[in-house]
Amino acid sequence: MSKLPQAHRFTDLSDYGRKPAQYIVGFLKDTSVTPVQVTLLFFVSGMIAIYCIYTEYYILAAIFMILKSILDAADGELARVKKTPSYTGRYLDSILDIVLNALFLLMIGYKTDADVWLIILAFIALQIQGTLYNYYYVILRYKLNGDTTSRITETGTPQALPGEEQVTVTALFYTYKVLYGLFDKLISTLDPRAAKGKLIPNWLMTLVSTFGLGFQLLIMATLLVLQSPELIIPFFITYTLLVPVCIILRMKV
Repeated sequence: MSKLPQAHRFTDLSDYGRKPAQYIVGFLKDTSVTPVQVTLLFFVSGMIAIYCIYTEYYILAAIFMILKSILDAADGELARVKKTPSYTGRYLDSILDIVLNALFLLMIGYKTDADVWLIILAFIALQIQGTLYNYYYVILRYKLNGDTTSRITETGTPQALPGEEQVTVTALFYTYKVLYGLFDKLISTLDPRAAKGKLIPNWLMTLVSTFGLGFQLLIMATLLVLQSPELIIPFFITYTLLVPVCIILRMKV
């Protein structure tokens, strides 16, 4: 199930895992498996990928990175199919994503003898890119009455939905704010009028989708398969230069 109405769906280059995710969900929809369990499974897949990087089994690492991306799509897909949206799943998904991003870059930096400041810069770059993609995507979904589990501005603890505990939602929300708050604030400050502007055109959303986590993992996986892990950190640092370009383009359309 798409998060957008049919007439406004764009080519999301970060969402290549959606089709295989739907296939997986087809097997899980009538079982007792929950979306949160699938979220935990993608974390396991990511950790296996990190271990494979450590042991220099780069092709295996790439496979588990792509599997992580597929499972990352499957948890939300399963929640929509079972009609069990939850803030627990929404925040846990994001928290585990940022933890894995940090660990991916730390391990890649360790294996390629990258300077610590470059690893930190690459992590910041990765998160800025992903935050812009999510910011524009959530705005588009709100304007088109699509899926609205995510919020444009994460202010105020959300009320727990049926089937989840408020204490869990609150704890995960504040953890999310600690990990993502500065990145969310930065992007909303750089483009504060995005939510009030015109609909973001499909071509621009397709360009911005290259900042999405799925596409980021695809780039990492590709460079690992090419036995060029030393290019991953400089790539993401450099690619962040496209962020202000996309913001300016959004303002001009």
